[in-house]
Amino acid sequence: MSGADLKILHVNTHDTRGGAAQAAWRLHRAYAARGITSWMAVKRKGSDDPGVFEIPNEQNRPWPARVLRAIAGRMGTSSPLARATARTLRRVAEPARFRDIRRGVEDFHFPGSWKLFDLLPESPDLVHCHNLHGGYFDLRALSMIAERAPVVLFLHDAWLLSGHCAYSFGCERWKTGCGECPDLTIHPAVQADATDYNWRRKRDIFSKASLHVATPSRWLMDRVEASMLAPAVRGARVIPLGIDLSVFHPGDTRRARMHLGVPRDARVVLLAADGIRANSRKDFATARAAVAEAAERLAGSGGELVLLALGESSDPVRIGNATVRFVPFQDDPSIVAEHYRAADLYLHTAREDNFPCTVLEALACGTPVVATAVGGVPEQVRSLTAVPGIAAVEEETATGMLVPPGDPDALSAAIVRLLADGPLRTRLAENAAREARSRFDVERYADDFVAWYGEILREGRPTGLATKGGPPAPRPASLAART
Repeated sequence: MSGADLKILHVNTHDTRGGAAQAAWRLHRAYAARGITSWMAVKRKGSDDPGVFEIPNEQNRPWPARVLRAIAGRMGTSSPLARATARTLRRVAEPARFRDIRRGVEDFHFPGSWKLFDLLPESPDLVHCHNLHGGYFDLRALSMIAERAPVVLFLHDAWLLSGHCAYSFGCERWKTGCGECPDLTIHPAVQADATDYNWRRKRDIFSKASLHVATPSRWLMDRVEASMLAPAVRGARVIPLGIDLSVFHPGDTRRARMHLGVPRDARVVLLAADGIRANSRKDFATARAAVAEAAERLAGSGGELVLLALGESSDPVRIGNATVRFVPFQDDPSIVAEHYRAADLYLHTAREDNFPCTVLEALACGTPVVATAVGGVPEQVRSLTAVPGIAAVEEETATGMLVPPGDPDALSAAIVRLLADGPLRTRLAENAAREARSRFDVERYADDFVAWYGEILREGRPTGLATKGGPPAPRPASLAART
């Protein structure tokens, strides 16, 4: 089968908003440009692309539930009584679902998941699943989907490996069965500790399907190999994300600042995340403390230090000698790229992360990155500084600086070093843009997946017991090949 003959269905929470959405959307668009038939099935559609369909969960609920949920939706939120009445109606509409939620059981009550193939004008050759949490997908439908077409699970976080959390922050109970969860509030939060049941239910779901698994980082694939998902994996690849270099590329910093209303002579540091202050994983508190300290150390040596916080609407905030300017979430990638070009540095202060698109976008725009050495981030940034387990590189190849997570002093020192040394910053900017062109182009990203799809389809259907819930065929100790 040639690439142009392929028909691919992507499944994700959203088509345009969020890191997983951008990863899926870029593949979808790249495939369409190659003449490959590509569709997306999503919880919520944000684009006007006719190949994107919303999964019909509401339409497929029993009619009494649909009626009561519709009434609840019209109650509004204008008063405490209206909100309480709406909650009661939703519980009455689906009592079993809400009993599960109160018990801490992950919510899989999404009947539209079983109707994915009905959305399409013809059957896909392969189903490419991205982010499957977020209140829209019944994971139990995986075995049915895998019976009709090969399934690729592209993990953007570690939720499929755990009893509830997308990132475990040092906890390793996901390796052995979860239970006695140390933090039920980690996204996606649950109301009670049913994490052992959730873990076992996922393991049993996976045992009934033959699955192909991809991750963008070696860090996450190492976790897959240590998890209850591993026995169900028929094939695996580490495929780094790619971005559109026609949008994210170096440009005129002065013009970008003029366009965005940023002072021309300011020292500008950018941080981007959806809902910056409320997103504890992104650790805005550490970024804020580090920027305030850096501004104090740089006082009198240049323009004002400005932190552009892209992803939240709010009034500017003064922190010592620095100003935080909040910028609402931007749907237009070209506007996002202008923010990278306006910045001297990009900060990524996550406490844990996989392979964030924002780091790749910054590199592609020639913006040096100062980031925490967590998850797959060290696979993205060639660091001028050493951190535990990661050696430093020379200036000739460095694209940024890595620091330990949760360390505002180390972060501040990195910010000061790069803001105070213009020639070094320029060298890293040039390296960053070159690195993005060689490693993170969306065309390479699409090539890797299309080539793998071909291998999967040539293999044909599994003949062993994997699709029937039996033991898997033996595999090498390492699941994944690097593409």
